[in-house]
Amino acid sequence: MSVEPSPDFGALQAIVDDLFEDTPWDHEVRRLDVVLAAESNDLPEDLQEIARLLPPGTFTRERLCDQLNSSIGGHAWGQVYGTVE
Repeated sequence: MSVEPSPDFGALQAIVDDLFEDTPWDHEVRRLDVVLAAESNDLPEDLQEIARLLPPGTFTRERLCDQLNSSIGGHAWGQVYGTVE
């Protein structure tokens, strides 16, 4: 069975790229920043849910991607929406 990618494939990657654009490697963003970025960019409800599943706190890019990819994998949405790096 083949899964079709969503038209929003890669949208979460764009959010991560925007949040960490031109920042040092150890830069951190807050959970709230990620949730607001997902909402303000009109991501589909599935991807907004992924953002809302983040635990409270701050995240380096690496930690944020690990957390988001864990949720994406848990929902088996990797082929539909893509993962982040």
